[in-house]
Amino acid sequence: MTDDLARALDHANLPSLVPALVQLTGDRRWLDEPYRPTRSRGMENNDSGGFPDAVAAEIRQAVLDAVAAHEAGVPAAIPAPTGAQLQELLTLANGEPAPPEYADMLAEDLGFAPAPAPVAPTGTDVDAVVVGAGVSGMLAAIRLREAGIDHVVLEKNDEVGGGWWENTYPGAGVDTPSHLYSYSFAPRHWSTHFGRRDEVEQYLRDVADDHDLRRVIRFGTEVTGATYDEDAATWTVHTGAGGSLTARVLITATGALNRPRVPAIPGLDTFGGPVFHTAEWPDGLDLSGKRVAVVGAGASAMQVVPAVAGSVERLTVFQRSPQWIAPNDVYFEPIDEAVHLLMDRVPFYREWYRARLAWNFNDRVHSSLQVDPGWEHPDRSVNAVNDAHRRVFTRYLCSELDGRPDLVEKSLPDYPPFGKRMLLDNGWFRAIRRENVEVVTEAVVEVTPTGLRGDGGTEVDADVIVLATGFHTHRFLWPIDVRGRDGASLSDVWGDGDAHAHLGITVPGFPNLFVTCGPGTALGHGGSFITIAECQVRYIVDVLTTMAQRDLRAVEVRDDVEREYVRRHDEAHARMVWTHPGMTNWYRNADGRVVSTMPWRIVDYWRMTHEADLDEFVVEKR
Repeated sequence: MTDDLARALDHANLPSLVPALVQLTGDRRWLDEPYRPTRSRGMENNDSGGFPDAVAAEIRQAVLDAVAAHEAGVPAAIPAPTGAQLQELLTLANGEPAPPEYADMLAEDLGFAPAPAPVAPTGTDVDAVVVGAGVSGMLAAIRLREAGIDHVVLEKNDEVGGGWWENTYPGAGVDTPSHLYSYSFAPRHWSTHFGRRDEVEQYLRDVADDHDLRRVIRFGTEVTGATYDEDAATWTVHTGAGGSLTARVLITATGALNRPRVPAIPGLDTFGGPVFHTAEWPDGLDLSGKRVAVVGAGASAMQVVPAVAGSVERLTVFQRSPQWIAPNDVYFEPIDEAVHLLMDRVPFYREWYRARLAWNFNDRVHSSLQVDPGWEHPDRSVNAVNDAHRRVFTRYLCSELDGRPDLVEKSLPDYPPFGKRMLLDNGWFRAIRRENVEVVTEAVVEVTPTGLRGDGGTEVDADVIVLATGFHTHRFLWPIDVRGRDGASLSDVWGDGDAHAHLGITVPGFPNLFVTCGPGTALGHGGSFITIAECQVRYIVDVLTTMAQRDLRAVEVRDDVEREYVRRHDEAHARMVWTHPGMTNWYRNADGRVVSTMPWRIVDYWRMTHEADLDEFVVEKR
């Protein structure tokens, strides 16, 4: 067993080993040079930590000795660091200073300071209907059960997973590292650094099994509407089958990337072959030898194109606007079984591996997305650091497309990095270099029975058309008809694509309604939405258990509280890259207001949602 661990340590991420070694031994010499790892470049794993071979060997041997002692019964010297001690270790692991406010959030995420778990009193009549059994809906069911709150989950599909169940297109997967794109309480032995769709979906099924969720989920039950009864202080939820059920609380977990957006292209219904959205990929479709046209060049297209380019006769991408693409050193790499052994046998290694991913992919970049009013190149970037990002990504693009000036011209964005969702290169540049692939920098204006025509006059024949055209990201809860006090329609309150909510969760005029993945909560600067889901569900369950403890029949966020939150939300966005006039993105609506994405750092949102303040609500006692 010792030999197995020694061999496994050759595959270790050394910056994750050093803080684990400090926790195991309590020896502070590991906090000083030469044992301090270097800072990661960009989003790289930095497995070597920049250590010379001799220092790396010394660290591995020390870990081997410390684990042997631990397995022989020697307790960890620092089993649960918090506060300044945890901040010191985070700074060590990342090779750069970590702001002190991260310590509390990290302590909970890593299990060093477990979050409080409020429980409703026995016999409470506070119950809930949860709409959706994806990431957020499953999490809500887990936490509601732990809190002792009766609930049922309504899911329109036949299995858990939400978007991961629905999106089966070739190449589908996450662009957040697997060990970060997972619930904090449910680790997994991931097979790849960035999970493919099938494994992510299986992970969610496994979580559902582990927590016995299917007994509270009604599959094949699509919600069409919900009406609040002021006299009874309850919600009646209507389903497509004509049924209904009633509960005190309504929690929506329908996701933001849930309803495919199919553009109204003239002639779309006249095409003679298959035409479909990526989220509705036909089962058993064989593209071998076909002429395929992909409409769109965003996140979905960037996964589909490399996955199918090698098997089709001809592939044409209609691209209205190019995307900024970042490299990653392990995107295509499988995770060695040795890494699983390390995570199982080296105490705290899994936790520090996740903590480093969280830092590199979450808030690290946030400050570089703030507009510097005095910056001399506002057309191409928003500040000096953002401009440095531009240079790095440009060099990478030019190196990948070396010898193809035509593709460089088509692929190099003229807006600031992060102005649209930042994408990771999963083979896109190699795919568009292929002889059978063409990028057409035109919007599609017409579909004919045999192909497509762009706004620049380019006509392309095709056998199959793939619409990689995104989702209705501004139409939250659509097409569910939600009616609150006095029969007010939530879609009318929000207007056409202008949704707003306190913390992205709760809306005046709609008592006992809580929204997950609501307006202003998608992550634009990076990170795992599962982290945001855990924040939101914790907040919601805190409200519900407080309702039960205080014997309240209804809670409704105050209008002035929501207005103030929305004001701060919009002012923060006005100072960020997503309002830059040089591009369009799915974050902002037709009037330029950023509706979908969050302006805050994740740590800020974690604090905002950590405990519910019932003084912000109008409450009705029983």
